[in-house]
Amino acid sequence: MSDFFDTIGKRISDTVDDLGKKAGDTIDIQKKKNEIYAIRGNCEAEVDQMVLDFPVMADYCILAIEGKTMYATHGHIYNKDNLPPMMDGDILIHGHTHVLKAENMGNYILLNPGSVSIPKEGNPPTYAILENGSFTIKDFEGNTVREITL
Repeated sequence: MSDFFDTIGKRISDTVDDLGKKAGDTIDIQKKKNEIYAIRGNCEAEVDQMVLDFPVMADYCILAIEGKTMYATHGHIYNKDNLPPMMDGDILIHGHTHVLKAENMGNYILLNPGSVSIPKEGNPPTYAILENGSFTIKDFEGNTVREITL
């Protein structure tokens, strides 16, 4: 799975670097449809689902990864101020704020990969990789911006 995200990060980086020149050379994400767990954001519409071969309209996804339970959601409904039903030690990952986070909140871990397109609070464009029990937020040059062991 990490090879997939490394490839996505590289392709996103290449696409952003050459935006305009590579407008038609986007990631063919449909080829990875059986490897994707997607959740809807606050801008998805049924028309988005009509053109994709994998589900994107779920409000959340509960994942068991590397012995941890991860509650993945966009963040406009469930977030650190309105927690979903979780157990002590669970992980909440969301976007929405476009502010990167990798923090131990005491009884849960809060993760936010930031934003590839509209980062907030002075952060660079970022993406995240979950590998070997570590959540790493990277910029498009491959630098580690923030990292937490889960």
